Amino acid sequence: MASPCTATPKHRLGLALAAVAVLAGCSTLDVKQDTITGTQAATIGPELPPFRTITGFSGALRCMDDLLITYGVRDVSMLVEDILDQTKKVNAGTRDMLITAVSDMTRRSRAIRVNAYGKDSANVIGFLASAQRQSVYDVIPQYDIKGSVSQFDENVIRKQKDFGIGFAPFINLGAAGDAASNVMGLDLSVLSTEDMSILPGVTSRNSVVILKHGKGVDGDAAYHKFGVSYSMTLSKAEGQSQALRGLVELAVVELMGKLTKTPYWSCLGANAADSAEIQREVSDWYFAMAGSRVELIAWFQNQLRRRGFYDGPIDGEFNSAIDEAIANYRGELGLEKKSLLDEAFFKAYLAADHNKIKAPDKPATWIATPAPAQAPAQPPAKLGLALEPSAPQGRLARGEAFSLTIKPTQDAHVYCYLQDDKGQVQRFYPNRFARDSLVPAARPLALPGSMRFQLVANERGASETVACFATARDVAQQLPQAVLGTDFETLPGASLEQVRTAFTQASQGALAQESFHVQPK
Repeated sequence: MASPCTATPKHRLGLALAAVAVLAGCSTLDVKQDTITGTQAATIGPELPPFRTITGFSGALRCMDDLLITYGVRDVSMLVEDILDQTKKVNAGTRDMLITAVSDMTRRSRAIRVNAYGKDSANVIGFLASAQRQSVYDVIPQYDIKGSVSQFDENVIRKQKDFGIGFAPFINLGAAGDAASNVMGLDLSVLSTEDMSILPGVTSRNSVVILKHGKGVDGDAAYHKFGVSYSMTLSKAEGQSQALRGLVELAVVELMGKLTKTPYWSCLGANAADSAEIQREVSDWYFAMAGSRVELIAWFQNQLRRRGFYDGPIDGEFNSAIDEAIANYRGELGLEKKSLLDEAFFKAYLAADHNKIKAPDKPATWIATPAPAQAPAQPPAKLGLALEPSAPQGRLARGEAFSLTIKPTQDAHVYCYLQDDKGQVQRFYPNRFARDSLVPAARPLALPGSMRFQLVANERGASETVACFATARDVAQQLPQAVLGTDFETLPGASLEQVRTAFTQASQGALAQESFHVQPK
């Protein structure tokens, strides 16, 4: 009896027509699935989590933009060094990808400003030293992103199958299939520019599995984070560069979330309650801040003031107002209503939907110096503000550095702007070096003081104007983004008059303002 895979010479014509069917029926060249299976087993172990099909992490970047607004993150400045390919196998603009990802993440929040640093500057230390000597608007960034494409392992799993059939001298047919998987890794860290030390825990180490199969350059990419797996289909034109872009976007979400202590995992589709890794990270954040106590208290002072539960300084010290605010917010989260900054409260706070928690009619208010009990109640004095320049009568030479002393007549929240000779307006207080807008009457504010910037008279001799606005309560949440803006960055299309109008409306007229005209000799 003839085998299905044999033929007699008298059936040569039928043989030629049936050759393709014979090849398909006698051997299966599906090496792609074998390689996928082998790679998954090698990288994530025997338990396979569900995959989420993605085209990139652009949705996570937009989610982070909203999250930065929700948590009140602003005025974060960063250098980005060249991100080198230590493997010499990935020819792509990794730093440019990172800058683009940060830009997409801050479309609405404007929370993070990135300065590109590369081979055109001598070195980072020299760049920072030079920036320190520049004018007020060439301000030293707070952080530096450093890292590289650190891993590219080729053919971690490879599968190849070949099949051939010949009927000499009439016909020779063959087929082959192959698939292989590569693993690419990206390591990034955030450093403090103050001493170029790595910020503990603010790092990202992620990898992507790239599957190559058949004649295509690249076929699929698989990412894994917090027990969530993401699968991306790559076209021949995209190749491994698109897989790297996804890796960079994932790293940016992670780095900025860790730096700002915002629950970034929610933007990646992960559930903190189901992830031991996330729980450990949140615990690390809590105990790191609680170690100094000041940082933890200041973090909650900032958060609860933003939520309208607290009206007081962000100084890292307990006071009766923050005690009351903590107890009230704990109660809103279903915890015991007491003044306790424990780990349970921190975790509940990061997991909460704060948009569903209504602010009280009146926040817990800090009083600097309580009046004696026997003294009769005095009507509140009208808020006033004074600006005192360091130069007598404001006389300054061109390019001369100067300082200002801000003196409110009572405890007030102060915002200061400068309008240059071209009419462009920038906010320079509060800023990345001093985030609290509250200025106690008993402690006048010196600008720039110890902050790492300068106020300098115009070198062309043109007149410029400094304007400061003081309000009894912090009105930052009521100001339009076009007026609040980013520190030391031009407000597009805004004038001092528009800024003044916005503060008047946000404070409902309870506003003190003062200006200083800088007219160099």
